[in-house]
Amino acid sequence: MLKVHLDPCTVNCRKVLAGLDLMGVPYEQVHVDYFTGAHKQPAYLALNPNGAVPCATDGDFVLPESNAILQYAADVFGAKQYYPHDPKQRADINRWLLWEAATWFPSCYVYLVEYVVKPLLKAEPDETVIAKEAPNWHRLAGILDARLAKSKWLTGDGVTIADIAVAAPMHLHASQRLPLTEHPNLQRWMTEGIEALPCWQRTQGAVVKALVPA
Repeated sequence: MLKVHLDPCTVNCRKVLAGLDLMGVPYEQVHVDYFTGAHKQPAYLALNPNGAVPCATDGDFVLPESNAILQYAADVFGAKQYYPHDPKQRADINRWLLWEAATWFPSCYVYLVEYVVKPLLKAEPDETVIAKEAPNWHRLAGILDARLAKSKWLTGDGVTIADIAVAAPMHLHASQRLPLTEHPNLQRWMTEGIEALPCWQRTQGAVVKALVPA
């Protein structure tokens, strides 16, 4: 059985949990406490020298990187509805997975650090950091908004692992203070599409409990 080593409150771990849930993939969860630095300890570094969560294992096969885990799980467990075998459909999904990891996640992460993480650490957000990143975030959000004007989901009429991956960096969009109202198609996709998915709802509790003060 697939084992996923993670802390369910982080962006990329939540991505994997929601994606596996969406695809109906059975797995065993191994908790790696992000807040105590368990992902930087020798036992975990022996598994994933990157010192990052999540990491999956399937027997002797070790696979870090959240998007790669979703791709692998979809292939192994035959979830072609969410990661089709058609070359063009798959390439379209892959390009969003790459874009999310390289471009979208770093921008959304700025808001997560300033408005979610820093308050947890009793620190004040740096508005100059937000002001510097805001034009880039709006540019990227505009790309998504334009694409989502054409279809309900990111790559067409059905949800895929691309939707889960791209949604993950904005999984606390209200607390992150992401200005979604300026991008109505993106807002619709997130609030009426992603957040209505049972897999998303089932993975929300751990995130809120860890990162959003009561």
